[in-house]
Amino acid sequence: MNPALLPRALTVALVAVFVAIVPVSAQTLDKVSFGTNWVAEAEHGGFFQAVADGTYKKYGLDVTIVSGGPNDNNRMLLIAGKLDFFMAANTLMALDAVANNVPVVTVAAIFQKDPQVFLTHPESKVTKLEDLKPLTLFVSKEGISSYFQWLKSEYGFSEEKVRPYTFNPQPFLANKQSAMQGYVTSEPFAVEKSAGFKPGIILLADYGFNTYSTLIETRRELIDKKPDLVQRFVDASITGWYNYLYGDNTAANALIRKLNPEMTDELLAYSLNKMREYGIVDSGDTSRDGIGAMTDARAASFFDKMVRAGVVRPDVDFRKAYTLRFVNKGVGLDLRPKN
Repeated sequence: MNPALLPRALTVALVAVFVAIVPVSAQTLDKVSFGTNWVAEAEHGGFFQAVADGTYKKYGLDVTIVSGGPNDNNRMLLIAGKLDFFMAANTLMALDAVANNVPVVTVAAIFQKDPQVFLTHPESKVTKLEDLKPLTLFVSKEGISSYFQWLKSEYGFSEEKVRPYTFNPQPFLANKQSAMQGYVTSEPFAVEKSAGFKPGIILLADYGFNTYSTLIETRRELIDKKPDLVQRFVDASITGWYNYLYGDNTAANALIRKLNPEMTDELLAYSLNKMREYGIVDSGDTSRDGIGAMTDARAASFFDKMVRAGVVRPDVDFRKAYTLRFVNKGVGLDLRPKN
């Protein structure tokens, strides 16, 4: 080699070595925005975990979480291209998108079980779903148009026993022969704190209401143009959920409390314990395929139930509501406790 070229060759070699050892966090990160459907809470914990512990950065992402709330519509921001991903409540939203030609697609299902429950008084001695039939049932307008139609078609429930649920527990607390809708991760805690008794819990998912919940949605356009970005966001989010459920989630909870000052350590711990106890995030197919798992068979099963209940039109092509391209890869299974 020409001696005059040696300094240049050494420089090129050193630059190559430097580039090879630069960690992902020092490289340019892809900016990603993710909208939730409610204020920050434990039910969003895995996403905040991936921000707080640097998991998103390890996957080359700079993620901003945009919290939802009663007056926010982050899903509309997703559709308008203002957000990259959105946390949808359940599969019914995805089916509704297909029915209305909205170009969004579910790419992962973080909750294997919908947290929807009925709360009961100990005096009513309810032990199974059918025991709810004689009781006064406090159900929201949204509940009437969704899961209650399934209760009617699958279990023969009647709307004659239904009273409006306005997210105020007082009518339920005043009537010992009543049951109130809620989420297993929050309303039982509120009842225990305000009324001093531990309510009975009937989780609809354990009786066949097999919608997925807490879905990651994105636009079809992003899947087509940036599939690698979608894959990295899904994988990092899954990893975040394993670490939130089973690792040190102190930093994630601190971030949640910062964004939602009304959140307490006690409620965060309660919600996390209920997610573990009832297998909300990690159960069923996740033992083999990892958190976020989805299957065609389950999607078809839920669609058929909703058609029978009159909630979804039979001509909707439910297969357009989701894709299995980014899940069922066993991501994060090594982070799951062995026992």
